Amino acid sequence: MADAGPIVFAAAGVATLAAALLPRLLNRAPVSMPMVFLAAGALTFAVIDPLPDPDPVRHSSIVLHLTELCVIISLMGAGLALNRPVGWRRWSTTWRLLGITMPLTMVAVAVLGWSVLGFGVAGAVLLAAALAPTDPVLATEVQVAEPADNSEESDDNEDSDDEARFALTSEAGLNDGLAFPFTYLAIALATTPGDWLPHWLAVDVVWRLAAGLLVGMGTGWLLRKLFFAAPSEKFRLAKHAEGFVALAAVFLAYGVAELAHGYGFVAVFVCACTIRAGERSHGYHRVLHQYVEQVERLLTVLVIFLLGGAVATGLFAGIGWREVLVALVVLLVVRPLAGLVGLAKGRTGPRERVVVSFFGVRGVGSVFYVAYALEAAKFVEEGAMWRIVGLVVVGSIVIHGVTATPVMRFLDRKRETVTSP
Repeated sequence: MADAGPIVFAAAGVATLAAALLPRLLNRAPVSMPMVFLAAGALTFAVIDPLPDPDPVRHSSIVLHLTELCVIISLMGAGLALNRPVGWRRWSTTWRLLGITMPLTMVAVAVLGWSVLGFGVAGAVLLAAALAPTDPVLATEVQVAEPADNSEESDDNEDSDDEARFALTSEAGLNDGLAFPFTYLAIALATTPGDWLPHWLAVDVVWRLAAGLLVGMGTGWLLRKLFFAAPSEKFRLAKHAEGFVALAAVFLAYGVAELAHGYGFVAVFVCACTIRAGERSHGYHRVLHQYVEQVERLLTVLVIFLLGGAVATGLFAGIGWREVLVALVVLLVVRPLAGLVGLAKGRTGPRERVVVSFFGVRGVGSVFYVAYALEAAKFVEEGAMWRIVGLVVVGSIVIHGVTATPVMRFLDRKRETVTSP
């Protein structure tokens, strides 16, 4: 067998170059960058023999840590991009999506897993936890693009995000962390079915959420002071425009939260929002966001390329009509209906309501939750779980990738028509 090393290096070079070019080449096309790399991964692994095995079942630990890194980087970018300050009224669409749409989605997915796929209770709960949250990684086409800076400052700058993009960005930033208690619930049901409720409520819900929130606020506040208000200019990093410092924020917030047994996903997003709250229109936020976005893009390319390879090498082997039916129902029925119910009588207009409800992108976060749970406990549905989650993610990449650009361009045109004098 030939050495795979040179092939891997050459492929990495081509993929990195493509990651820089494709967003500009595809910005008006009904094709997304993840679609291209999904197809490229499938084709490459189908044609070239000596490549490493991308099977997530055999390499669940690698999948776990790679997707973990991808998600936390993406959460920092999402938090930095939001121009709108956190508030009950300003974020009312987000609270509706988290408080109504997400629980409805979880119940529906769990019922589908139990009744159609034949999963046990623990497996059905894990499926719901993995597929209920929207993804901050693969939804870039429908999210807020980047922070506004001084050159764009105006009185209404803080509310400049259109409602659809803001809702999808903020929802993806928070619901990835909020799905974690239910992942722990699935693990508890699989390992300690008799006496799990007190520990789950006290530790996995209350403590871990509170710790993630407090660590995120604390690290964000400290870093904000360092960036913008340090006594010495040598420590005032906003003056030096070092973008890679965003990684320090990601790893610090995530690491401290996990050491405190809190939810690191929550901490990273809250940390980003807290940093953004200081000197809100400062250009340094854009520097940080651009660096994070570039790192996120490279990681996304790698994850989706490997997903395509997994599909080509047998991830969907043994898949049946039930899995296909459930995947389509989750993407085309459950999320849209749950979204419409959650946003009814909210601040979104009819068009925005439909768009937000439809674009419940599933992606890297779903893969992470499955890998995390399967590393922590034994689920009899392991193979079926990977198949259905992989199918939903691939379906989301294709369905939402084809529709995102034309739909968002249509929404932008309508918005400009309404706001123009």
